[in-house]
Amino acid sequence: MKRTFVSNAALLSQLLAVSAGLTLAGPLFGQANQPPQTASTATQNKADRELTRQIRKAIVSDKSLSTQAHNVKILTQDGTVTLKGQVKTDDEKKAVEDKATGVAGNGKVTSELTVGPNTSKSKSE
Repeated sequence: MKRTFVSNAALLSQLLAVSAGLTLAGPLFGQANQPPQTASTATQNKADRELTRQIRKAIVSDKSLSTQAHNVKILTQDGTVTLKGQVKTDDEKKAVEDKATGVAGNGKVTSELTVGPNTSKSKSE
């Protein structure tokens, strides 16, 4: 019986140590260490959805922009906008950024846009 008590006490102390360790490590997995936001993981309130819609409308209504530019990802969270994707030229990049800033406001847009060739295959290839 004494041996069982000691074993149970040892098990209990190990369990408490592990629990305490997890409790101490818990905050390490908080918001600061979350993976980057993507279009599929973004959660939006009504105001963010409306802001995204207005930016998309402004971009798509500019027929001088390429299909690539029309299809950049627009992520909005708490009124802050992040643009992601690839456009064909520096001019397109600036145009998309300017349209987003015009809708969202100065200091509210972060651009992660890159400039490069169209990576999608056309029907003629």
